[in-house]
This record gives sequence, C-alpha cells and structure tokens, in this order.
Amino acid sequence: MADCCIIGGGVIGLSLARELARRGAAVEVLCRDPLDRTASWAAAGIFPPVVGGDGGTGVERFTAWSDRLHWEWARELADETGIDNGLRRCGGLHVAGSAAGRTRLAGALERWQGQGVRSIPCDGPEIAAAEPALAGAVADGTIATGVVLPDETQIRTSRHLDALFAACRSRGVTITHATVHGLDITGDRVTGVRTESGTIHADRYCLAAGAWSGGLAKELGLELRTRPIRGQIVLLRLPQQVLTRIVSFGLDYLVPRPDGRLLVGATIEDVGFDPVTTAEAEADLLGVARRLLGDLPPHLVERTWAGLRPGSADGLPTLGRGPRCHNAWVAAGHFRAGIHQSTGSAVLVADMMLGQRSPGRPPIDDGEFAPARPPATRRADGESVGAYLARVAESAAAPP
Repeated sequence: MADCCIIGGGVIGLSLARELARRGAAVEVLCRDPLDRTASWAAAGIFPPVVGGDGGTGVERFTAWSDRLHWEWARELADETGIDNGLRRCGGLHVAGSAAGRTRLAGALERWQGQGVRSIPCDGPEIAAAEPALAGAVADGTIATGVVLPDETQIRTSRHLDALFAACRSRGVTITHATVHGLDITGDRVTGVRTESGTIHADRYCLAAGAWSGGLAKELGLELRTRPIRGQIVLLRLPQQVLTRIVSFGLDYLVPRPDGRLLVGATIEDVGFDPVTTAEAEADLLGVARRLLGDLPPHLVERTWAGLRPGSADGLPTLGRGPRCHNAWVAAGHFRAGIHQSTGSAVLVADMMLGQRSPGRPPIDDGEFAPARPPATRRADGESVGAYLARVAESAAAPP
C-alpha cells in the first residue's frame, strides 16, 4: 500500500509525486489519460514576469516563488533524466494596432510598471527593428505600438512532463492508468479510490485532476468550481525560425521554439468537457499568424491540439485539506497558471501532507489558497474565469 495516492497525472499531480517521493514517501499516481492528452501537455508554456516582493499580492508572491523553483527543478530534472525542458528567458513583445488595443496595452504597461516588472515601451519602427518578421504588420498598421518584457519566459511543456514522468519513475513512483469512479470514505478518512480495475489504498490522498476535480471534491465535502475552458493551439514547422521573442497580440500569441517550430494560440471556448480541435479554430489561428507575419508557405501545420483549462471562481488555485476527511487534500483550479505554479504547489502540498515545512520556503499563507478560504480572499486576488471570459468578449468586440 502506498503512503500517498494522487488522483491526476498532469503537471500538478506529477510534480507533487516527484516532491513526495524525493522526501521518501511511497507514491502512486492515478492517470486517466496519456501525457499528450492532458491539459498540461496542451499548455503553451508562457511564464509572464512576476515580481513577488512584500508589496505583491499573495498569489503574486506564490507565483514568484514557483518561478524561482522552476529554475532549480529544470537543472535537477536535466541531471536526473537527461531531458532539457526548454526553460529559457526569451523575452516577450506585446503589440497592439487599433485604438482600443493601444488603450488596453497602455493600461497593461501601467500595471506592469506598478508591479516593478521590467517593461520597455516601443513604437512601430523599434518593433520592426527588433523583430524583422513583424515589419510588414508594422507597415500596414496592424501593429502600431508595443511593450517589451525582457523577463518573459517559456518552457516546453511536453518535455517538462516527460522529464517529470521519468523522474517519478526513477524515484519509484507507481503510475497507473485508470479511470476513477469514486472514493471510499469511512468516518473522517478516505480509505480507498475506486477504479474500473479495483480499489487503490493509501494512507493519504490528493485530488489533482484539473478540470475534472469537481465531482470527486463533492465527496470530500468541497464545492470546487473547476470550470473547463477549452484552448486550441496550432503548431507550425517553419523552414527557419523568424522570431526571437514571444509575441502577444491581444489574447493571441506566437511562441517561437529554437528548433524552428512556432506555436500559435490559443482559442478561449466555454464549451464544457469537449477537448477536441476544430477546422474553424485552426483557420482562425493561422489567420492570426498571417496577420502578424504576412504570407506563410503552405503545409506548415505540424499538429493541432486542445486542452481544458481548469478555471476557478476567483482565479486562485485550491491547495489544502478538504473539510470532510483529514487524510485528503486538493490541488486544483490553477486555470491558466498551472505549469507556472506547479513547483510551488508541489512543495506546499507536500509540506501539508507530510506535516513538514521545506527549508527556504518563503512566508506563504496557506489560508489564501485553502478550500475553505473566506469570500473576501476569493474577491481579492487572481482573475476569475468569469472576468477572463468578459475580457475575451471585450477583446472580440474591439480587436487589438
């Protein structure tokens, strides 16, 4: 019998499994889907710059700590597995052309500067000089202004997951592909997880099933509103890379990979639990790429995919013990920040599950992310899925 059973094999579940196993726990992870069908695999892997000083909000400090941990984990994972997860500070360029887009970008610049994020405004000629592939879009007025964020970072999510999977296996983690049907609960304890092939037993459990966490959370006495928001992405294989930075155009983005691939994303669709790709979304995303980069050679699409972001009611993850069972925890609801916050989430929840406090852990208030956090906290931080969808609607009405 395992010490810890984790329900969910995405980036949160695998990160937690690695952290628990690193501390000597016997761990079993229950995965419903293969790695390349998880929402984590589908993520673009963009890490916005964040400054988590004393003046930052709780979630900003938590994300900044997670960001620092990523650099440590990248080195460790490369040593453990030989896999380079592609973490690199390539910088970002946020651009706008319309009057509405320029107004939104000016507001974003003011927020970045207020947060202490390095941000450099630039005009059209400066953008064309910095990224020659965008010169045509500058010339035709699609791009009029921009902001460079030197500290924006990217990670190859597929490689990161491969590295986590390999590291877990090398540390003795049991990874079982199974569909979970429910929990066995006796008194105030979870005693097993029911799957189609039998019941899995452990001393402690963690629910980390992303957008699918809500149903099982109810069995733990928790109302967890992890609303699925579909995002579709197109991967292009260019003859040679034409960009050096991540380029964000409103809510759309281009992520250049060193090997010449270019990731174009992403749609934002409130369609329930339907992680499929559509021809319409592919055409729209290719339209974004052509609008910014001009004519593209034919037959560039290498792959398309979709994932379901686990949207939360307040834009914050839920990390902590459920109210009904004292041996069950939850790590879910990270929305668009799951990859970025995965390292901090793993350390924080491992501390809770093992009754420890990691050396060097900053003063993170566990209560800010607790399942039973007060409503005032729910309104104070993050961007709720509802607010995000409202921003999507605003952007659609007044394109960038």
